[in-house]
Amino acid sequence: MIAITGAAGFIGSNLAHRLADEHLDLLLVDSQLSPANALNFADLSSFRYLQHDKFISQLESGRVNPDVIFHLGACSSTTEKDWSYLESNNIDYTRRLWTWCQWRERPFIYASSAATYGDGSRGFNDRTHPAELSPLNLYGKSKNDFDLWALNQHSQGNMPPRWAGLKFFNVYGPRETHKGRMASMVYHCREQILDCNRVRLFKSNDPRFSDGGQLRDFVHVGDCVEHMIWLWRHQHPGGLYNSGTGSPRSFHDLANAVFASMGREPVIDYISMPNDLVMQYQNYTCADMTKLQNAGCGVLPTPLELGVRETVRFLESPSRLSSYSSGSYVVPTRKTA
Repeated sequence: MIAITGAAGFIGSNLAHRLADEHLDLLLVDSQLSPANALNFADLSSFRYLQHDKFISQLESGRVNPDVIFHLGACSSTTEKDWSYLESNNIDYTRRLWTWCQWRERPFIYASSAATYGDGSRGFNDRTHPAELSPLNLYGKSKNDFDLWALNQHSQGNMPPRWAGLKFFNVYGPRETHKGRMASMVYHCREQILDCNRVRLFKSNDPRFSDGGQLRDFVHVGDCVEHMIWLWRHQHPGGLYNSGTGSPRSFHDLANAVFASMGREPVIDYISMPNDLVMQYQNYTCADMTKLQNAGCGVLPTPLELGVRETVRFLESPSRLSSYSSGSYVVPTRKTA
């Protein structure tokens, strides 16, 4: 049995669809389902579902016994101000899952975040110790605090037999409609084009970048899914791993790719950034992927134009492409000791 928390969410639901293709026994976990995120379970023919509070209770009482836990459930709002909620939901709950996997000797793969890198002044290297990082918001702090705790546990030998925390960069792809404002720019660009035949991008708040020239590491969700599966199925040093492409692209590139996928000529306007984003906006992100590559992972990044095209196709015809879960390319991995 494979347990996936946050299974009705963006990355979690894509992982569930990917593993369902292998006819694996799935236990899907999330908080209260809404009509919007419940659609992400469409076309999954066989699975069990538990709310997250019942899951942790049944896990610790021995009523469920998964072979691996993929922990993707969290409050992911970068504007959340309630630290006690983030501490309970993003840190304490994750510690309980870690402890169960440690004592039951089960693999534990969890979601960290590229938000832990803050303004990027320390770079985007997953070898940088969490104690040296300064996230720009409380969400990033909650993820960084758990990463710090996990590495401390690892140094003391108190860890699951195989574990990894993935720092997801700017993820886009199918099954993110429910995220609303927090959905990727691929989704929002398409919505804007359908609404008014143009795209609105933020004006730059940094003289080093032109309007729309801000650079992000846009990674297809299928690539992130393959990174997680590889880390589950292969021996590697436990630790934190970036999940990105290693090749940043501009918002101009992304918008143009959406226009091209829809057969439209680009029309782009520039708007001021909302006040709640100005002080925590990342103008540049770029995942250093060498640590994961050196561990033996052979997942090659999906080119932006291809990933955007497949995402737009999914949005245009979700019933026809509901089984689409990964746009990634995989090459044979070398054996590791």
